[in-house]
Amino acid sequence: MSARKALGRYGEDVAARRLRAAGMAVLERNWRCVEGELDIVARDRDALVICEVKTRRAGRGGGTFEHPMAAVTPAKSARLRRLASRWLTERWITRYGQPPRGGVRIDLVGVLLPDRGAPMVQHARGIA
Repeated sequence: MSARKALGRYGEDVAARRLRAAGMAVLERNWRCVEGELDIVARDRDALVICEVKTRRAGRGGGTFEHPMAAVTPAKSARLRRLASRWLTERWITRYGQPPRGGVRIDLVGVLLPDRGAPMVQHARGIA
């Protein structure tokens, strides 16, 4: 596994733990189709939550740095909405016959890894 993939996997593990600690049920991780991948699909009470996870290292060598929360562009938001619709159709509606009562929400969890200490985690709800 490459260092980049390992960093992403670690960030997704941190995010999944944070979502569970917030009372959410993680239904699926790393769901893939030909159009792309959803990092985490969870349930928050009656709502279905599509969660994008962005992980970054902080303080490395003074180079350019983009905060994880700034990584979701309008194009990325549109792609997440398309993927959410596909997951909903293929995985939820075929099982339950109707959309979730609480609707669908797209969240972002940003995981920032400092040189030392615990990861800093931000959870933004309803980003797209």
